[in-house]
Amino acid sequence: PLVESGGGSVQPGGSLKLSCTVSGYTVSSRCMAWLRQDPGKQREVTLSIDKAGRTSYSEFVKGRFTISKDNSKNTPYLQMNSLKPEDTATYYCALDPPSSCGIWAHMGQGTQVTVS
Repeated sequence: PLVESGGGSVQPGGSLKLSCTVSGYTVSSRCMAWLRQDPGKQREVTLSIDKAGRTSYSEFVKGRFTISKDNSKNTPYLQMNSLKPEDTATYYCALDPPSSCGIWAHMGQGTQVTVS
């Protein structure tokens, strides 16, 4: 399973760091992503990182959010800086099977981020 943590309430301009505790999967050999979901909308990929460590960001978070993986701890992270009210959403970490990248087969329960 995947369990997100680190969400909460923060003022605009503040920072949060989300973690994803991963059990049963090896993070280093998989693509992973952080997705967000607004109420009533579909989940969308905010950032992703492939097995080689290459990252992809949505334009909305570029320069503000950073995705990373600590392979020694088997833990992905999402560093969120310069937060805006529009960043308010539920954030999910997701992993793919070793043979895939982009289907996000495994996902956590999400953690709420509120910026106001």
